[in-house]
Amino acid sequence: MRGRVTAAAVVAGAIATGSGFFNAVGTSAIPLAAGGDLAGALLVPSEGAPAQASGALLTVHEVNPGLESAKLVRGEGMVALQQVDRVVQQASADYAVKQEELRKQQEAEAAEKARREAEEAAKRPKVVKPAQGSFTSGFGARWGTTHYGIDIANSIGTPILSAMDGTVIEAGSASGFGLWVRVQHDDGTVTVYGHVDTIVAYAGTRVSAGQQIATMGNRGQSTGPHLHFEVWLNGGQKIDPVGWLAQRGIAL
Repeated sequence: MRGRVTAAAVVAGAIATGSGFFNAVGTSAIPLAAGGDLAGALLVPSEGAPAQASGALLTVHEVNPGLESAKLVRGEGMVALQQVDRVVQQASADYAVKQEELRKQQEAEAAEKARREAEEAAKRPKVVKPAQGSFTSGFGARWGTTHYGIDIANSIGTPILSAMDGTVIEAGSASGFGLWVRVQHDDGTVTVYGHVDTIVAYAGTRVSAGQQIATMGNRGQSTGPHLHFEVWLNGGQKIDPVGWLAQRGIAL
């Protein structure tokens, strides 16, 4: 009984201050005689107690626990979604920063690689002697015929090198030479390497000055292991290799 009176007093106080008792759905009309006791009207009469006189109706808002719980859950869900959104936005921003850092790093590495390659290319010789050995025969008339190249003698297997940067345009059998390799250089000049023992670079291979393309041999019409070296200008004009090499700083 004491608890009911206290609840009624709380409701009466809330109404007296003009504020709603609960923010909820649903109302209940409780009869109240004009001038009657509010607390008494709010009490549920016990069995056998006299009924309250009919009169004015007092509207009292009731609490809906399920709805209030749903509102609380909805609010917490909105907060959680906002937190997730902030995390996603931060992760996206961090990813963009990392990608930009990676891009800059890759650009720096590519630039450094290009710089090193340029330095190495600048250090590499533009023209080299095609093989090490003894100069045994020059360009011109020989034994009633014309010798269109020079001969450098050494042992079988001595490396034969491309005289300049270029592309191998032919590598294989050749009349009189047994085997040969021909390289077309970037300025259109063609160099010929004859009597080779083995071929290292075949047609289509890009070679640089000083790169091995074959080994010295004794194939074809040969008097001993040596390299027969020719220089062709404009695709076919055969010139003295000694002068051509000398103009480029190579002495035999």
